[in-house]
Amino acid sequence: MARFRQLPGSEMQRLSVEAYSAATHHPVTLVLHNIRSMWNVGAMFRSADAAGIEKIVITGYTAIPPRKEIDKVALGAQETVCWEYIQDPVEAVRGLKEQGIRVFGLEIAENSRSYASLGAADFPAAIIVGNEVEGIGDELLDLCDDVLEIPQYGIKHSLNVAVAAGIAMFECVRAFRTYG
Repeated sequence: MARFRQLPGSEMQRLSVEAYSAATHHPVTLVLHNIRSMWNVGAMFRSADAAGIEKIVITGYTAIPPRKEIDKVALGAQETVCWEYIQDPVEAVRGLKEQGIRVFGLEIAENSRSYASLGAADFPAAIIVGNEVEGIGDELLDLCDDVLEIPQYGIKHSLNVAVAAGIAMFECVRAFRTYG
């Protein structure tokens, strides 16, 4: 007899769209700034749904749903994750701070701290991820309360933005569930 069996979707106890909307979400907001790839945007929606975070804020020239490229990868998460578009990222960050949300850049930067160092005082939290080539930029980094960094051990100096966002969101959820 096998020790493990892959569960079919019918046995996964997934929430309905209505139940997900009514559920309590983790106090994490993901800010997408100047993301070039709509496939990356879709992947971040899907990861945000899986992590059960509160919201995505889209800024700059990042594409917004509905777009077939986003929809293809998001697999419906663009319909379940709460999101809003604010063109000016400075306005978006200031608005989050006015709500009492700590804002973290996810970037390789001077004076950053480990993405795994989050504690109870860091929530509610927002994580800014930036352009696949240019990153977040110093103007937005200066507005952040802190900068989180995922260590790199290979010859590449960065992860794909959607991968990095997924790692950071799930670490935020782990930290909140542990310390929050």
